[in-house]
Amino acid sequence: MKKVVLAFSGGLDTSYCAVYLSKVKNMEVHAVTVDTGGFSKEELVQIEQRALALGAKSYRCINEIDNYYESCIKYLIFGNILKNNTYPLSVSAERIAQAMAIATFAKEIGADAIAHGSTGAGNDQVRFDMVFQIMVPEVEIITPIRDMKLSREAEIEFLAEHGVVYSAEKAKYSINKGIWGTSVGGAETLTSHGFLPESAWPTQVTKTEPENIVLHFENGELKGINDEKFAKPSAAILALTAIAAPFGIGRDIHIGDTIIGIKGRVGFEAAAPLIIIKAHHTLEKHVLTKWQLYWKDQLSMFYGNWLHEGQLLDPTMRDIEAFLQSTQKFVSGKVFVSLKPYQYIVTGIESDHDLMSAKFGSYGEMNNAWTGEDVKGFTKIFGNQVSIYHKVNNL
Repeated sequence: MKKVVLAFSGGLDTSYCAVYLSKVKNMEVHAVTVDTGGFSKEELVQIEQRALALGAKSYRCINEIDNYYESCIKYLIFGNILKNNTYPLSVSAERIAQAMAIATFAKEIGADAIAHGSTGAGNDQVRFDMVFQIMVPEVEIITPIRDMKLSREAEIEFLAEHGVVYSAEKAKYSINKGIWGTSVGGAETLTSHGFLPESAWPTQVTKTEPENIVLHFENGELKGINDEKFAKPSAAILALTAIAAPFGIGRDIHIGDTIIGIKGRVGFEAAAPLIIIKAHHTLEKHVLTKWQLYWKDQLSMFYGNWLHEGQLLDPTMRDIEAFLQSTQKFVSGKVFVSLKPYQYIVTGIESDHDLMSAKFGSYGEMNNAWTGEDVKGFTKIFGNQVSIYHKVNNL
């Protein structure tokens, strides 16, 4: 029997794949779930039971949370990266981490093939395929949903024929949860104007009283919230999600360009990522120079776009990461944030590296480092070439 590793989430598409590969194609299925911070212990137990019940010979859960943070999320924070100034690349980044872990697992067990449940209309098919082709080029890639152009209704009908009941209501929304945000796709996101109903959001609004928090950054990484310190930044992210998500903070719909050239919309909730990026960026504006900020913006935009398109393994990404890491040397301090239902406000920072230090003067009021005559001379020289240009051309 052919040995196939199946990327398994327990949702409709991967449930179909498990039954199809084991019972129709007569393959030895080894189901694997890569936990990137989106599952509870109870959910993982249920996923394992489901995989085995659907015909998998074995099941493995790989905890990739810390590796995911270290290899990717950290640089999304350092770069203040939001796709189209909106989306924190929740699924984009997560899929690459999952694909890399699955490829490594396939090597370990000597798999003949890797299967995933991506459709032919989205980004994930490219991300998974590309990582597998790079890391395990000798392994066959099997994609039943894409290759047979299956509708969700056809998948549910197929499962029913094989004695597996899958609720059509459960299949109404496609939800992908991870440490760096949760995506939500449904009928409303297939149009250009629909917005997700309140019931579709995974985290319901249960907090209504305003709350003030203090985020502690060390060298660009979130290491504490209020009086609590965290050994791992990934733990701090999860803790901030628990605090802020019940306010309904971080909900939005992203519209962007897919890798395959069409426009796509997806709903998402990402309370912690949006707050962290805004807080981190505010701190950076206080402690970095204008040219550090400028070049960070240029490189971060490229990094985010290239990551979105599945190219994390490109060596140029390591070069950009080295630059981003270098810029974080003095990005340390406190950031004060106010939380309210559906909104948050960064109210200020405290840092030993704050370039707004009063010892050098106060913007718009007074200075302690130069005189008015210094400014007159500087201004004349600073504008000299433009002045010559205007005079030579009689402008």
